[in-house]
Amino acid sequence: MPENYFDERIAATYETKWPEIFEPAVVDPAVSFLAELARSGTALELGIGTGRLALPLSRRGIRVHGIELSPAMAEHLQAKPGADSIGVTIGDFATATVSGTFGLAYLVRNTIMNLTTQGGQVDCFRNVAAHLDPGGYFVIEVIVPALQRLPPGETVRAFTVTPRHLGFDEYDIAAQRLTSHHFWVVNGELETFSAPFRYVWPAELDLMAQLAGLTLRERWSGWDREPFTSDSTSHISVWQKSGG
Repeated sequence: MPENYFDERIAATYETKWPEIFEPAVVDPAVSFLAELARSGTALELGIGTGRLALPLSRRGIRVHGIELSPAMAEHLQAKPGADSIGVTIGDFATATVSGTFGLAYLVRNTIMNLTTQGGQVDCFRNVAAHLDPGGYFVIEVIVPALQRLPPGETVRAFTVTPRHLGFDEYDIAAQRLTSHHFWVVNGELETFSAPFRYVWPAELDLMAQLAGLTLRERWSGWDREPFTSDSTSHISVWQKSGG
């Protein structure tokens, strides 16, 4: 079982520490994109968190079930209006199983990188394939590793610099890993948070999908289907299970 870095301290302040990802301009395009792909009106979210996308998807009539490693994050979801229609399974989304199959599975905001081994990421794809209906879709939102933006000999890159939040990624290129470090000033005191990740390339994800019996159907640089190019810093990829 992976280590749970999202304890009650982080869960209770998740929406205030990362307010930008809860803005309608961020949430609405993602929900619309996912709703279009939710065949049979069912969706499985890996790393459902506090319900940022699951709740609005549910309000659109999609039956959503989530897998979540952090009990604290799940508790904050379950305290929200409308959460009674969303099921949550506590566990590692690379291996946890859920009853039934789904028309859509999705994994957003770089959460595939929370699995810090290649084997774990491969297991995730296989687990998703086992939970998809024939013809169902798997969607991942994840960064393109920013190695081109690292000056020679340096291992740390800032990804957020604001008056309220500093964020730095510390790369271990030989191990294909990074650690994200966050710093906030809250009520005059410094709060910190660090977590390890395994960054992954688009072509590597495509091979993982192939091993799981999934085929790439779309790749975009954003939820509004902006073209994916050599300059894209992130991607939305859609793979499909055969049949259906």
